[in-house]
Amino acid sequence: MTQHVLRSEGTTPLLREGDLPPFRHFIDGRFLEAPAEQYTEVVDPCTEAVIARVPEGTADDVDRAVAAADAARERWGRVVPRERAAVLLRIADRLAANADALVRLEAANAGKPLTVARDDVESSIDTFRFMAGALRATTSMAAGEYAEHHLSVILREPLGVVGVVTPWNYPLLMAVWKLAPILAAGNTVVLKPSEQTPLTTLKFAELVSDLLPPGVLNVVTGRGPVVGARLAEHADVAMIALTGSVGSGRAVARAAAESLKRVHLELGGKAPVVVFEDADLKAAAAALRNAGFWNSGQECGAACRVLVHASVADRFVAEIVREVEEITVGDPRAGEEVEMGSLVSKAHYERVLDHLHRAEQKGIRAATGGTALEGPGYFVAPTVLVDVPEGADIAREEVFGPVVTVETFTDEDEAIRRANDVSFGLAASVWTENARRTHTVAARLDFGTVWVNSHLVLANEVPWGGFKGSGYGRDLSLYALDDYSRTKHVMHNYER
Repeated sequence: MTQHVLRSEGTTPLLREGDLPPFRHFIDGRFLEAPAEQYTEVVDPCTEAVIARVPEGTADDVDRAVAAADAARERWGRVVPRERAAVLLRIADRLAANADALVRLEAANAGKPLTVARDDVESSIDTFRFMAGALRATTSMAAGEYAEHHLSVILREPLGVVGVVTPWNYPLLMAVWKLAPILAAGNTVVLKPSEQTPLTTLKFAELVSDLLPPGVLNVVTGRGPVVGARLAEHADVAMIALTGSVGSGRAVARAAAESLKRVHLELGGKAPVVVFEDADLKAAAAALRNAGFWNSGQECGAACRVLVHASVADRFVAEIVREVEEITVGDPRAGEEVEMGSLVSKAHYERVLDHLHRAEQKGIRAATGGTALEGPGYFVAPTVLVDVPEGADIAREEVFGPVVTVETFTDEDEAIRRANDVSFGLAASVWTENARRTHTVAARLDFGTVWVNSHLVLANEVPWGGFKGSGYGRDLSLYALDDYSRTKHVMHNYER
């Protein structure tokens, strides 16, 4: 078994003067000067060094931010699409002009390789540019006479104030996936970033503070049970949108039910990768090197659960182990060669190692990896687990780390049954050269996105979201604009 080398010899600091944002809440167009009672330390997970201390918001802070958003919503909601689109394009340009600083800030806060952080920033820029165009091209039912002597007109209106809770795995990108369509649809927003990775969200607020009217964008840092819970229950918040864990989704939905506000949930995943006997095994293994270990596997659509036909299982395992053992793991300071970074925190690092330990106790074998890597930081070797029986916890629970399990099947019906036999329904992929099979199997898989002969390929033009325990609502595409707006029917009686 090849031991991965932790590249940590880079000495060039990631962060430069001016990179760090103000460590305060951003409310009504400015960063608040008032001190907080408690703070959370923000840690670089590659070095375990403290980068910053950010305030833990209170319910009063949320109330203040919601009041600012509520005061701004009517004016922002009346801005015509052309002018809102122009603002979104200016935001995209501002991000592009500061892309290098955002990449380094994201890499330092989340332990991401520079290539991953750069992709996050580039995707964030494109998200704003796409939504700027999409908001000017929305479609709806045609106006017409559907009842005698009455003209029906369908209007699309903003919802009002939208509360947003974002995760730690893609701090900037997941914020943008929410912010771009929310702002495009004419809403105002109060956003709570993860307390572990708030820096690029605060930097975003700093960068765009002169581009949006005061109150349109507000950021309150803090913990979910306080800040997130208050957003979910607040009577003046029309919708709560969350990307996070299943537990967080349940808590938000329960709190939102009291005021009957809309809820948008993008939760966990356990993506099956169904590899049939006629698949291009080399191509599948090469794709999984990226799709299984991108962002250290901290990806809800990660290709983490392989179901491979028994007749080609040994060949496939040999191919994927060869690919995975070539992955360079390390600190982003080591340069562009690093493919995989650390896990985001000590608590998550210990959680992933516990999953691996429990799997080992049950006789599941690591064909490669399976351990922590020596040295500072929260690094786990990229891991491929084999001898995984049907129903094993490691193949059903969301590990959210650099761990891919391999199971075998013998026929198509068994593969589909087992692929669907998880509580999640976010993403899956099918690998086969049989054109008819690609259609029939994809249609029977109970997942919001199904790739054929690829995995984890995203585009702003197409929707992202899941079924079952993965939540409801859609990010990206025109469907996101639908989620963050409401339909009004106006009927005119023109009989004379």
